[in-house]
Amino acid sequence: MAEAQIGLIGLGTMGAALALNIAEHGFDIAVWNRTASRTVDFMTEAGALAARVTPTEALADFVAALETPRAIILMVPAGAPVDEQIAALRPLLAPGDLIIDGGNANFHDTNARAAAAGDLLYLGLGVSGGEEGARFGPSMMAGGSQAAWDRAAPILRAIAARYDGTPCADFFGEGGAGHFVKTVHNGIEYADMQLIAEAYGILRDGMGQGTDAIAGTFQRWNSGALESYLTEITAAVAAAQDPVTGGPVLEVIVDAAGQKGTGRWTAIEAQHLASAVPVIEAAVTARNLSAQRDRRAGLEALFGAAPSHLTTISRDQIEGALIAGKVLCYTQGFEMLGAASRAHGWDTDLSAVARVWRAGCIIRSAMLGDMAEALMTAPGALLIEAPVFADHLRENHASLRHVVAEAARHGIAVPALSAALAYFDAMRTARGTANMIQGQRDYFGRHGFVRLDTGAEDQHGPWAD
Repeated sequence: MAEAQIGLIGLGTMGAALALNIAEHGFDIAVWNRTASRTVDFMTEAGALAARVTPTEALADFVAALETPRAIILMVPAGAPVDEQIAALRPLLAPGDLIIDGGNANFHDTNARAAAAGDLLYLGLGVSGGEEGARFGPSMMAGGSQAAWDRAAPILRAIAARYDGTPCADFFGEGGAGHFVKTVHNGIEYADMQLIAEAYGILRDGMGQGTDAIAGTFQRWNSGALESYLTEITAAVAAAQDPVTGGPVLEVIVDAAGQKGTGRWTAIEAQHLASAVPVIEAAVTARNLSAQRDRRAGLEALFGAAPSHLTTISRDQIEGALIAGKVLCYTQGFEMLGAASRAHGWDTDLSAVARVWRAGCIIRSAMLGDMAEALMTAPGALLIEAPVFADHLRENHASLRHVVAEAARHGIAVPALSAALAYFDAMRTARGTANMIQGQRDYFGRHGFVRLDTGAEDQHGPWAD
C-alpha cells in the first residue's frame, strides 16, 4: 500500500473539502470514514484528484497507509466523537505520531486531550471559512505543542488562504489556544452578523425599504470601511429571489437563528475571565430570543406592535453606526484574547491573530489589516486607542448614538448596537458609578472599599458602626 503524507478521518462537508484541498496542493492523503459508502462517494467526487487519495475501509488499513511518523486530521463532530475516535486510534499509533483535531472543539476539551496525549503529539486546529474555505483555502488557528505545530505547519500553510502571499495559518500557544482563538472568532462572527441584522431591520421596518434597495445599500457599504465577506453576502442574500414564490427569499426564511454553541462559549468564557464583551453577549441573547417565535407573536398581540416607521435616520448614519459597532466589537474580542493569553500563559500574538483572519475566514474584512498593524505597534493597548480606530469612533459615535436612540423611540430592537454604545460610553467615562455599588456592598456585607483620596484599602463607611 502506498504511503500517504497525511491522513484524514471524517468525510463530511468540511472534511471532504479539506481532503480535496490537501490533494490539490500536491500531498498524498489517506482517508477513512465510519460509513464506508461515503468514502466511495467521495472518491467519485474527487475526480482527477482521486489519484492522490488512498481510500480505506478499515481503520487499521488507514493507519497502515500513512508514512511514519504519522499525521492524522480528525474532522468529526466535537465532543464525545473526538474522544471515541482517539481511543480507537491509540492502539494503532506509535510514539511521535500526530493527531490534529480540526473540529469546533471546546478549548477545555483540547487542553485535556493535549495533556493526555502522552507520547503522541496533539494539535487543536480551529478551521474557519465554511465549505468553500476548507476547499480553496481556510483560515487556521493552531494550539498544542510547538513540536506538533512544526510537524503540521508545512501542509497547513500550503493549503491555507493567503493574504498578499502570506498564509493565514499560525500557532497561538499551548493546549487549547488555537481552539480558543477560533471560539472568539465565532463570537465576533455572531456579533458582526447581529449588527448587520439590526441595520437590515432599521432599513426594512424603520425606513420601509424593500429587499432590492437593501441589497443596493449593502453593496455600496461594501466599497467603504465596512468592506467584508459578511457585508458582501448580506447584499447577495437580500437580492436573492425564491424560485418557488418568485419573491425575495428573505420573505420565506423563518426569523429564528440557529447556533452551534461557540458564540455561547465565548460569552461564558468572557465571564470567567472578567472580560467585557457586551456586543457578543447581546448577539447570543438575540439568537436565543429569536427562537421564541410563538411567544413573540403572542406578546405583540398583547401589547400591540411598536410604531416602527421613522424618518429621522439616514443610510449614512446607519453606516456610521455599523462602523462604530464593528470597531467596538472587535476591540472587545481582542481584549478577551489578551486576557485569556495572560490567564493561561499562552503568549498569543494578537497581531498574528488579526493577520490570520484577513482571508479565508467568515469575519475577514478590510479593517483587519489596520487591526494587525495597530496590535503590533502598541501591544497591550485597546484597539480603539489606535489612531485609525480612534478616528473611526470620533467620526461615527454620534451616528451610533442617534441610530440607537431613534430605534429605541420607534420600538426597533437593536441590542448589539445598544451594547456597543453602552460600552463606548462606559469606557470613556473617567469616574463611573461603581462607588455606589461598593458602598452598597460594604453596607450589607462589610466588603470594604478603597478610599479615593488616600488609596487606603479595606475601608468601611460610617454605617459599619
